[in-house]
Amino acid sequence: MTHKYQERTHVLQRGLWIFLFLVYCPAYAAAQAASAPAQAVPATTTVIRAGKLIDVDAGKVLANQVIVVRDGKIVAVGGAAAAIPAGAAMIDLSNMTVLPGLIDCHTHLVGDPNDTDPLSELRKTSAVRAFESIPNAKVTLLAGFTTVRDVGTYRALVDVALRDAIARGDVIGPRMFVAGAYITITGGGGSLNGVAPDITLPWDLRFGVADGPDEVRQRVRALEANDVDLIKVIATGAFLSHGSTPTTDDFTYEEIRAAVEEANKKGLRVAAHAHAASGIKNAVRAGVASIEHGTMIDDEGLRMMKEHGTYLVADIYDDECIMAGGPNSAPADFQAKEQQFAEVQRQNFKKAVLLGVNIAFGTDASVCPHGTNAKQFAYQVKYGQTPMQAIQSATINAATLIGKPEEFGSIAPGKSADIIAVNGDPLADVRVLEHVAFVMKEGKVYKP
Repeated sequence: MTHKYQERTHVLQRGLWIFLFLVYCPAYAAAQAASAPAQAVPATTTVIRAGKLIDVDAGKVLANQVIVVRDGKIVAVGGAAAAIPAGAAMIDLSNMTVLPGLIDCHTHLVGDPNDTDPLSELRKTSAVRAFESIPNAKVTLLAGFTTVRDVGTYRALVDVALRDAIARGDVIGPRMFVAGAYITITGGGGSLNGVAPDITLPWDLRFGVADGPDEVRQRVRALEANDVDLIKVIATGAFLSHGSTPTTDDFTYEEIRAAVEEANKKGLRVAAHAHAASGIKNAVRAGVASIEHGTMIDDEGLRMMKEHGTYLVADIYDDECIMAGGPNSAPADFQAKEQQFAEVQRQNFKKAVLLGVNIAFGTDASVCPHGTNAKQFAYQVKYGQTPMQAIQSATINAATLIGKPEEFGSIAPGKSADIIAVNGDPLADVRVLEHVAFVMKEGKVYKP
């Protein structure tokens, strides 16, 4: 009996030890794992060899440079003798010209260049507009534009959704800074005009309509609540809007000032669509960050822009598309307005260059096909800029207008690895930029 009793006792003891091991050992292991120092994840490092590098900060070209990229950021830039980190992936662009990713400060990615009539919005839902914008975003990035400022849509807030989809990685496209909607007067250059008076537009097609300073403030607040990056006001009439006259003012100084004051409370900047000389000066006095188009600006207005540091964003190429003719040509009333002032705008751009007004690159993309943005460079050079100035307008100047020069706009340590490359020398022939061969955005290669 004693032997059998002892054997049972041993069996029970072994079972108890096994039970304790199964219960406590996993918990102990988990506790140990939680308390152990985290293992560093190896950083992804890429080294780019650049035959020529355009230093837009200094306005010069550097030969045989090495750019070190880690986790989407530029960590070092130096000569060919610079140390190469062990195990880094190599990208050889030694036969190419390398420059920062380009920036277009006046785009409408939620826009169809094959149909520029705003009344087409009534034939499409916001969902259709959203899905249509996906290829627009992709072709823009592949053309070398790694950042855009998107300055308004008729269908409010679709651009916000596109920006966020790109940021999440759901959609391929440039980094976007968006306005959400146009703020415009009733019947103004940013409202959907030409609709029968007994038709009530859906909320998103009249989201930005405001009359008087108080309504302007309320609309700015509504846009801010929907997480926009800037405010766009339609200060004067428009060329590409039915029943709108670009030679007249829409908003008063007091209304524009209300928008600027309200936007500045949240750290947002205001871009002003403005063609008429008086409207341009109202907007500059009110403190906007940029004048979009600036078609009929006079000498006083140019001096005011220079004094205030206001940027000019002039779409001096898109006349070629508005007046092109063919099945997708702009409506006749748009063309009639456009043909009077295309050369006026270009000559005033030239005056702005000579005076030293701040200039940022902007094309009004969607008037011309998306992805053809770089065609404007040749026009900026034709009308007074050097190729380097034109490139700076689409890099460091544009980043400064957006308010993020410390994050992108040049190839320098600490900035986002937004890098493009072209075959040939854009300082000898700026049209080379129309054929970008290599695109990196935030350290990821999208082309080739």
